[in-house]
Amino acid sequence: MISQVLIQPGDIVCRNQGRILTHIGIVVNRKSRDGKRYQIVHNIGGGQVMENCLFDFKIIGHYQYSKK
Repeated sequence: MISQVLIQPGDIVCRNQGRILTHIGIVVNRKSRDGKRYQIVHNIGGGQVMENCLFDFKIIGHYQYSKK
């Protein structure tokens, strides 16, 4: 499991949402209401949404751009 400490704004996170459905979200610099996690922007068919859903499903990929 990926620690929320490793997740930073700008990261790309891929998740398995069951069966053959995979999903990609982008971590943004807005925190959840409790201030513990960054929120995710994603679009699963109903338009773009920003929500606190990072750990709702199994993370199968986590990508960061290097800061050179």
